Amino acid sequence: MDRHKTAPTATAALGRTLLGAALLGAYRKEEEQIQIQFKGDGPLGSILAVADTKGQVKGRVGNPAADPPLRPDGKLNVGAAVGQGQLCVTRTHPGQPRPYTGIVNIVSGEVAEDLATYLAESEQTNSALALGVCIGRDLRVKSAGGYLVQVLPFCSDETLDQLEQNLTGMPSMTQLLNQGLSPQEITDKILAGLGSGGSSGDTIIPRYGPCEAEALKGRMLRAVASLGAAEVKSILEEQGQVEVTCELCNEQFQFSEAEVMQYV
Repeated sequence: MDRHKTAPTATAALGRTLLGAALLGAYRKEEEQIQIQFKGDGPLGSILAVADTKGQVKGRVGNPAADPPLRPDGKLNVGAAVGQGQLCVTRTHPGQPRPYTGIVNIVSGEVAEDLATYLAESEQTNSALALGVCIGRDLRVKSAGGYLVQVLPFCSDETLDQLEQNLTGMPSMTQLLNQGLSPQEITDKILAGLGSGGSSGDTIIPRYGPCEAEALKGRMLRAVASLGAAEVKSILEEQGQVEVTCELCNEQFQFSEAEVMQYV
């Protein structure tokens, strides 16, 4: 919200997408990266989120000011903000010759249902996915969270029945967050009667990024170099330096002629 100056509905939409990307990216092959992009016709425009296997995630929305009227039940209308269109999910890994991209139609625009549809249709994985972003009366984020449950091929019918029963009776993710439940307590509710096994200690702490200068500077310089020597020299002659803004981190970098020209 502070980084991209998003309105409440845009904050909820971006927050859910960031959470979804973090969940879909966690515990995958090392160095794999996932990109999620909603291309809807609503006032929000597009939503983009990128995550890796270490819990690092960042993103942006096309129109940070998008904030349509509330739904009849008084909740933020994320679905109307996103609109209809397509959801594109791309997985990349240095060891794979080309990225894998799956495209599905946006079902509701509420993000979680759309990502679950993608997992079922493109990755043939039956999943239960819930995402929630709680925004307070001061229009700031109070809490955010989500869970992803995937059914493996060897799952027994008894286990599946119990899991479906648990999920059917689950409150919404926003309600769970407002109740102040910890991740372990939410896990225990999802796996009631099955045994959650307690905390394994294998925990990924999500964070926004990477946005550190060391992580971004090289990429920004290569992006400037891709403009070509003539264009770069023209900018330097006019401005004396090249200024670049990372659209995901909203961080600005200024490069001198000496820094830029060694990449051109």
